[in-house]
Amino acid sequence: MTEEGKRIVEYVRAHGFSYELMEHEPVYTVDEIEKLGLWNHENGIGAKNLFLRDGSGKRHFLVVIREDQQADLKQIRKEIGSSRLSFASKERLAKYLKVSAGSVSPLGILNDAECEVEVFFDKGLKEYLYTAVHPNDNSATLWMKTKDLVKIIQEHGNSFDWVEIGGAES
Repeated sequence: MTEEGKRIVEYVRAHGFSYELMEHEPVYTVDEIEKLGLWNHENGIGAKNLFLRDGSGKRHFLVVIREDQQADLKQIRKEIGSSRLSFASKERLAKYLKVSAGSVSPLGILNDAECEVEVFFDKGLKEYLYTAVHPNDNSATLWMKTKDLVKIIQEHGNSFDWVEIGGAES
């Protein structure tokens, strides 16, 4: 695990949040995660994390959806009240969350010192007690209570809301 991953796990532990940690080879896609069986958990689901920007590049969003959902940017745009959306560049990802592609996580918010990134979780995540996320390091997976992830974001000071993103992949 990278130093960043260790730092995030220590933050979670030091703040009294329960978690399960699984270290593994680096993974970059949902397919790779599924092949390793990393998202098999009772009453839990994996999270896809989308780092987006609006058309002007002035607003940035972290949208967290269930592993079985597709990213419909038009639906997301409507739900979060934004102008045209696109995926943010790797430079913006490094600037705001200080992570690289493949390691995007709601825990990246801890690196957003100015709390500029707006965070949205799909309401479908409420159905699950646990959500799997990277600790800003794609060679590890943390299973955390969904409510604890939300609490970390809110306590850090980033804006947060639940939105209805849509259905499962077909």
